[in-house]
Parts: sequence; structure tokens; C-alpha cells
Amino acid sequence: MMIADFKVGQQLENITLPPVSRLDLIKYAGASGDYNPIHTIDDEAEKAGLPGIIAHGMWTMGNLSKLFSPYYDTGYIEDYSIRFKGMVFLEDVITLQADVYEINETKAAFHVRAINQDGAEVVKGTAVFRII
Repeated sequence: MMIADFKVGQQLENITLPPVSRLDLIKYAGASGDYNPIHTIDDEAEKAGLPGIIAHGMWTMGNLSKLFSPYYDTGYIEDYSIRFKGMVFLEDVITLQADVYEINETKAAFHVRAINQDGAEVVKGTAVFRII
């Protein structure tokens, strides 16, 4: 199915990520240049008042774009806006979701969210996919 075939209310196929690992966050720190130690060093996260290291918010946001990977041959993400709603910790299992709330012949607008294993939204927002 192509994005153009979706109807309002339909969902893209959910993606459940493997448990968040320290290696994931170390790799992301290197790729992004965000070396804030709350993302990689337990003692530093605890000094900052956190119960443990947390994933970079942008790591979670970037993963949300994976929902659209099967459709990039028919378009691209034109606009993407999110709000960080909660923290992502080591070993959290994040499920990525998107549902269509508006669609026409050139664009499809989606509500997107990342939900942890407890059902809490950690990221919530919108994505507009330009259909080519």
C-alpha cells in the first residue's frame, strides 16, 4: 500500500524498537555531537537528579521517521514537529505509531507518537508526508 492509498484514521504499521542500549546512545552521541554525559554516564545522570541515563530526545524523534521508510520511493517528510512528553531510559522498549488525520492528492498529515513499554507517550507530534 502507498501513502496515497491511506484514508483518514488509518495507521501506518507500528514499529517496536529493541530495548534501548547504552551502545545505541553512545553511537548517537558520536553521530549527533551531543556528548552531554546524562546520556551515557550513570554517575553524571544521577548527579543531575535523574534515576539513570536517558536517551537523547532527538534519538527518539529520529527513530519516529522510520515509520515512513517503506514509502520514501513515493514521497518524503515535508514537515515534522514534535513535543517531548517523557524520558526514555536504558532498556525501555519504544513503539512508534502514526495515524492519518488529513490527506489529499499531494500530502498526508499524520499524528505520530513514541510510546514506552508502560503505555506512556514519550514523544508526540505531527508529520506531513509530501506525495510525489
